[in-house]
Amino acid sequence: MGERKRAQAAAALGTWTEPEEVYAQGRRLRDKVGFDAHRDMSLAKNRPSVEEFMHASNEGRLEELIPLRVGRMMVNPFAFFRGSAGLMAGDLAAGVSSGLEAQLCGDAHAANFGLYGTPEGQIVMDINDFDETLPGPWEWDLKRLVTSLVLAGRTGEVSDKGCRDAAEDAVRAYRGAIRHLAELPFMDSWTALGDESVLSKVKADDLLKDFSKAAEKSRKNTSARFAAKWTAHDGERWRFITNPPTFTTVSDETMHNVIDALPSYVDTLRESRRNLIMRYGVSDVAFRVVGTGSVGLRNYLILLHGNGNEALVLQAKEARRSALEPFLDVEPAKHEGKRIVHGARLVQAETDILLGYTTIEGRPYIVRQFRNRKGEIDATTLKRDDLDDYGRFAGALLARAHSRSVDPRLLAGYFQGNDGDDLDEAFAGYAFDYADQTEADHAELVDLVKNGKLPALVE
Repeated sequence: MGERKRAQAAAALGTWTEPEEVYAQGRRLRDKVGFDAHRDMSLAKNRPSVEEFMHASNEGRLEELIPLRVGRMMVNPFAFFRGSAGLMAGDLAAGVSSGLEAQLCGDAHAANFGLYGTPEGQIVMDINDFDETLPGPWEWDLKRLVTSLVLAGRTGEVSDKGCRDAAEDAVRAYRGAIRHLAELPFMDSWTALGDESVLSKVKADDLLKDFSKAAEKSRKNTSARFAAKWTAHDGERWRFITNPPTFTTVSDETMHNVIDALPSYVDTLRESRRNLIMRYGVSDVAFRVVGTGSVGLRNYLILLHGNGNEALVLQAKEARRSALEPFLDVEPAKHEGKRIVHGARLVQAETDILLGYTTIEGRPYIVRQFRNRKGEIDATTLKRDDLDDYGRFAGALLARAHSRSVDPRLLAGYFQGNDGDDLDEAFAGYAFDYADQTEADHAELVDLVKNGKLPALVE
């Protein structure tokens, strides 16, 4: 740490502010940007057409996988929304913000909240995708979340009233969680977990069955289970059993390049974890297609041989520039993998102990455990009451995530007053309008494919 940063840190630690003054700062921000201002849905003045957006967002991806990406985004408007964070970021930048910034997920839609295991074996739910993470207006994540709830609800044929309730309750839960966290000791608010107990706190008891079912399934979703199905000993080595076209072998050159990049990855881990990972040996490397927005990016699975027949699978996923970067006043990242790892460590309550980054063949990557007891609750399959509960759960989790980087007392001050419901209604109104826009964008994508202007592979 340089002298200037050391002095700044010392000054910050030496300064204490009355909580009421922090709340007052937040209230003053509301005088400038009222709740009603969040209702308006603006589109970027230079908003690209869907065809222009797709071509731009496909640049740098593996050409042979682009039709698969297009095909996955065609499935329904929610799927299109999942793959178009950059399109929405431009529109969000055209709207209002209160002036408070948090470390954003950057793509906080309903499918990017998932279950995973902590090092202690506890199953928690949290944001689990940070490809787009950057500091930015807290409103961007929350508007993306509530819009996704409306789209997920429409996909599952939930009524407009049910979708609106889910959207409004997500914002209400966000406000309530911020208010709760603002009253806690700093250490307690920092270490708050997204476990099953949160469901009761946000009155999402109807989701308990879905959470328990997903948690039970996630406990079995491990490297060992994956290896039991997708690996075999060929007499000399332990290898992946591939399944083209989404799970394929790699060339010897690529395998060596991936393996050669692992030492620099190890250097990005905390010291004690370096000792852990160095006990394993590399057995094989394969290529695997993942996600919707990530289709076409380079993604490798690395099979590690541990104690006896122990298998550990790592995922090395290509890291690209955040889709939000052109719309935020931020310096370009020196390493996109480091940006993602930094964001995840700052936002998640419990981060994968083997999360790190490296460079392979000149491209930045993140590296993490594959199948770290991961699970999900598919929001598009939830009925009205469960979608409402999911909205409250996700809203509270997003609030906890943001409270790591913005003082929750500032946000609680902004939310103070008897008209808090006005904010919930404003965000929900925005969500409905943007969901309509997304449906129009999705229809445009479908037409482009039908007219032969974009290639698509429908699975």
